[in-house]
Amino acid sequence: MKKERVIVIGAGAAGLMAAGQAALKGADVLLLEKKERPGRKIAISGKGRCNLTNAENVGDFIRNYPGNGRFLHGILREFDNVRLCDFFAQYGVETKTERGGRVFPVSDDAEQIVEALLKYIMDAGVELATGQTVEEILLDEEKVRGVRLSNGKVLEGKSVIVCTGGGSYPATGSTGDGYKMAQKLGHKVIPPRPSLVPLRTYEDWVKQVQGLSLRNVEATLWYGGKKQQTEFGEMLFTHFGVSGPIILTLSRWAGEALADGEKVRLTLNLKPALTAEQLDQRVQRDFKKYLNKQFKNSLDELLPKSLIPLVIQWSQIPPEKAVNSINKEERKHLVQVLQELPLTIKETLPLAAAIVTAGGVDVKEIDPKTMASKKIKGLYWAGEVVDVDGVTGGYNLQAAFAMGYRAGRGAGEYASVDD
Repeated sequence: MKKERVIVIGAGAAGLMAAGQAALKGADVLLLEKKERPGRKIAISGKGRCNLTNAENVGDFIRNYPGNGRFLHGILREFDNVRLCDFFAQYGVETKTERGGRVFPVSDDAEQIVEALLKYIMDAGVELATGQTVEEILLDEEKVRGVRLSNGKVLEGKSVIVCTGGGSYPATGSTGDGYKMAQKLGHKVIPPRPSLVPLRTYEDWVKQVQGLSLRNVEATLWYGGKKQQTEFGEMLFTHFGVSGPIILTLSRWAGEALADGEKVRLTLNLKPALTAEQLDQRVQRDFKKYLNKQFKNSLDELLPKSLIPLVIQWSQIPPEKAVNSINKEERKHLVQVLQELPLTIKETLPLAAAIVTAGGVDVKEIDPKTMASKKIKGLYWAGEVVDVDGVTGGYNLQAAFAMGYRAGRGAGEYASVDD
């Protein structure tokens, strides 16, 4: 029986996984990557350590995808976090679980993940061609027949899997090519926007504490006149605003609200483990300890040094005031400042600065059982080009691998069936 060709566009997480699976299904697979090196976004993910999935029970995974999580239900069941870790273990990659269920290679080296994936496609018999840019997907009566490269060369193929990524980190090759292909083919594309991205604030006092990282704090997003989402964990002050894991998670909703014209606020609780009453008691203990000192010299055990001048300013208690003369009302206001530090969000950083892209090819036009297009025979989609996005913690890479797994198998099976 003649081996039909499957062409995979993009050698990222989804594309590498898809290519291997299509080959294992018996197809002749050509994987095209426009950069000279495959897996570039994987190599820089997780600050070069690669947070490849999360150890959470797969049944709870869906709630961590604010962007079309339900679409992933069966996809994640078929290729879950356990299977993904087992997959990498076959290629010598041991994994470890860190805070928040984040799973990393024991080596803390993202390149090890890329190398494992390259060995996997090589073992499966995939042909990898780098430095190849796909200009157009070619059709013959609503059926895929191949692709045209930017140099004009036409490559024939019975099926094509588009794994071009989103619009974030364009230096890695994710420059939105897949969206243009989708629109040209008549697919609906939900407008791409940044997700998991730092936030710019109107307040410029953040410059005074830039580089300060806070752990075990709580950030709450407010818009539409009410409290919306709250995240607990780690955050970072920057020269332009705020970043860090909990801010990145909240950024998806902040970006949506800003796009809808909402006024978006953020409040920071620096001591979320304590009620207002408990924190007041803690402050009283500190004040008792520093009874004869000035207020400005009484907060060293409560706050990071760089935050103290700002908290003093917001508390409206004179910095030189003796601790033993601070009254109850002043103390209560200080407690409120510590648990409701306000920021006003101006905007998200641009898409190029985002870790993940929200938006993409409309999931209503993709069959989740195979990742096949509902519009064009032989066309498949996987990874960030699809309108699916998750919070931080390894969820986005898990989704990319799982979608790639299904798309590869779907395209491989289609290529082996006579028309």
